Amino acid sequence: MEEFSIQTIVNGRYLIRKPLQTGSELLIAGFHGYGQTAEDELALLASIPGSETCTLCSIEALHPFYTPKGDPGACWMTSRQRETRIEENVRYVEAVIERVLHPGIKLVFHGFSQGTGMACRAALSGKHRASGVMLLGGDIPPELALTDRRLNVHIARGNRDPIYKQENFRSDCTRLDEAGISHISCSFTGGHEAAAEYSESAGEFLQSMILCRS
Repeated sequence: MEEFSIQTIVNGRYLIRKPLQTGSELLIAGFHGYGQTAEDELALLASIPGSETCTLCSIEALHPFYTPKGDPGACWMTSRQRETRIEENVRYVEAVIERVLHPGIKLVFHGFSQGTGMACRAALSGKHRASGVMLLGGDIPPELALTDRRLNVHIARGNRDPIYKQENFRSDCTRLDEAGISHISCSFTGGHEAAAEYSESAGEFLQSMILCRS
């Protein structure tokens, strides 16, 4: 048996919510978790205090499937052809950001669960420079070099999260410390999901990004 790859065109899907109020020049680009959709991530972004003054962009993964409940969902990649999928995803995100990022607008990436890997890759491997990265319930890909770009990071975990383990959370915080990256770590009461404590902490971080000059 011989295995081959062929390049083809696949349409990606993303959602935009324009600012509901004036007050900031910030674009938040978000990545949903495994089996979720762009609508799920957009709802999460919209729940963060202060996001009403921002442009929200929720990017849906390129690989759709039906969840066990029969609902449509998507995932960013599996272990098969991992490096190829990473490159495709980064180029896909770059194309979306190219469309929606205007001069003078600051960029923040947000990821939940499997989407945290995409948020990190977009910020550290993509061509669009981000001011901040917000990570919820998922780890920082181990192969990424954290010293390549200057970032502000908000990293969060529910204390009962069965997927993003406490040891992984601690390891990621240590990596950020060792790389000299400014970050806020948030451990809140909850599971593999956002909670009120998370929203409050994320909102404070977002406000700091709005006020940040760089």
